Amino acid sequence: MADLQQRIEELFALPVSELPIDEANALFAELREGLNAGMIRSAEPDGGNGWRVNGWVKRGILLGFRAGSLADVSTGGFSFFDKDNLPMRRLSAADGVRVVPGGSAIRDGAYIAPGVICMPPMYINIGSYVDAGSMVDSHALVGTCAQIGKRVHLSAAAQVGGVLEPVGASPVIIEDDVLVGGNCGIYEGTLVRRRAVLASGVVLTASSRVYDLVNGRIISAAPDRPLEIPEGAVVINGARKLAGDFAAGHGLSISTPIIVKYRDDRTDAKTALEDALR
Repeated sequence: MADLQQRIEELFALPVSELPIDEANALFAELREGLNAGMIRSAEPDGGNGWRVNGWVKRGILLGFRAGSLADVSTGGFSFFDKDNLPMRRLSAADGVRVVPGGSAIRDGAYIAPGVICMPPMYINIGSYVDAGSMVDSHALVGTCAQIGKRVHLSAAAQVGGVLEPVGASPVIIEDDVLVGGNCGIYEGTLVRRRAVLASGVVLTASSRVYDLVNGRIISAAPDRPLEIPEGAVVINGARKLAGDFAAGHGLSISTPIIVKYRDDRTDAKTALEDALR
C-alpha cells in the first residue's frame, strides 16, 4: 500500500500534460480494488475516539478523474456518458449485499459490507464505506468518501454529502447504530457519533448551530474540527428567533437542530424518537 500511495502522490503532482495515462489508470484500478475490499479508506478510526483523513486516497480518485476519457457507457436503452475508467461496481450473491431491483447504482471503489440493504433508487459514490447491517433506503445518497458505520439506517431521501476537494477535508462520518430520518441532510464533514438519532428533515452543515437542551450548550464547528453530534443524542428540528427589528416585526425565525434528549442503553432509536416528538 505504501508503494501505491507514493506513486499516486508523485503522479498527482504532475501537470495533466505530463501525466502517464496508462500508469495513472493502472494505479486508479488498484486503488478502486482496495476501496472495494475495504482495505483502503478515505477516512478511518485513529485507534482512539477520533478519525484520520487519508488525503492520498482522495488524490488517487482525483488522479483517476484526470486520467479518464469521456466514453459512451449507454446500457439498457438509456444513454450515459462517463469516464471510461470509472465503471459501476459489480456485485455477486457471494458479496452478501442485498440490492433490490429498481434503478440503484454503486460506483466501483465503494466498500459495501455483507448484510447491507440497498433499496431503489439509491446511489453510493466512489470512496465511500458502508459497514455491515446498514440500510440505504429509497432516494438516499451516500456521497463521495462518506463513511457509514454498522447498523446505520439511512431513511428515504436522506442525503449524506460527499467531498473530494480540498483533499484534507474530513468527509461526513456516521458511526455505528445511528438512525438518520427521512429527508435529512448531513453535509460538510459533519461527524455523527454512535447511537445518535436524527429526526426527519434535520439538516446539519458546517455552519449549523445545534442547541443541546439537556446540557444547556450550543454545539458548532470550528476551523480545526467539524460539527459533531454527540453519542446517543436525539436531534429534532426546531426554530430560533432572528435578531433585528425587521425580523421581530415580521415574526421571523430560522430552522435549527435541537438535542432534546439522550438515549440510554435500554432505549432503541425508534422509541427515543417517538418519546422526543410527543
